[in-house]
Amino acid sequence: MTTVADVSPQAAVGRPGPRPGTWGTARAVLRVHRAALVVWAGLVVALCGWLVWITEATGRDARAAAEVCDRAGPDLCDTTIAWTGYSVTVDWIGLLTSYLFLAVAAYAGGALIGRELESGTARFAWTQGVSPARWLAAKLAVPALVVTAGATALVPVYRWAWSANQDPLYHGWMSDDAYLSRGPATVAYALCALAVGAVTALLIRRALPALAVSVAATGLLGYVVAQLRASFWPAVTITASPEELDYPASAWVVESGAVVHGRHVQDLDFTRCYGGSTGRTQACLDDMGVQGSYLTYHPESHYWPIHLVETGVVLAVTAAVTAAAFWLLRRRTA
Repeated sequence: MTTVADVSPQAAVGRPGPRPGTWGTARAVLRVHRAALVVWAGLVVALCGWLVWITEATGRDARAAAEVCDRAGPDLCDTTIAWTGYSVTVDWIGLLTSYLFLAVAAYAGGALIGRELESGTARFAWTQGVSPARWLAAKLAVPALVVTAGATALVPVYRWAWSANQDPLYHGWMSDDAYLSRGPATVAYALCALAVGAVTALLIRRALPALAVSVAATGLLGYVVAQLRASFWPAVTITASPEELDYPASAWVVESGAVVHGRHVQDLDFTRCYGGSTGRTQACLDDMGVQGSYLTYHPESHYWPIHLVETGVVLAVTAAVTAAAFWLLRRRTA
């Protein structure tokens, strides 16, 4: 008697039999993972509803309180207090939106792929006329469509909430809560997490270890890309005396330092030259070879160029990792 566990990958792939259509395979994935689909849809709806509520209700109250403060004057009322509850909530939703890809990686590595390889469900599917390649394609395509739809719906709602009641003193356009969650990079990271989870599960073939490694690998990728983010678009560099450096208040400062003999030197402490007479200060700076200060920054207008380049980089990684997943599956089942 031959059991499912005794069927080799070669026999599973080569055995003739009815071959379910593409929609049938996709429908099977939806049926097996309908609980995750419901949770994902509920999360997206809850976050969108929360953003609408705080923008229309809390934001309205914050605007009214700020107007009262403006009439009372800065000595009697601080307008920043009126925005605290609203901005903190939006920041937390932005962080959650930005790092939803970690949850996608955990699910892809654990329940979506890893659990089925560990339990033998994948091998059983291959004996029912579903080739390994078609099985993996359905496993990736269906969640990819669901994740893309959810993230695409969430991003514009967050952009609207983030800008609707923006505190004029707040310029956190490159902060962790506002950078990814306001553009298509959110979708790109989620798709990349899905691919990384699949490769990790195919390598480890056990659900829980694959879950942990998928999250760690995707988080590491996000960290590395964040370190390279400033180089995705040419920055602006200005040079002047320390007192005359003029740059926008909303600028993302990438680097600063002193100009020493025509070279840019970071972290040069020349503050000891100040405090005396103008002549002694200049003489001290001349002795150190300091000719001025420089500052490299990205203005807020660079948000979209940087964001779109990062999106392209992450999508390229996604394509490469997805191809690696199919190559690895073919090697394992050849």
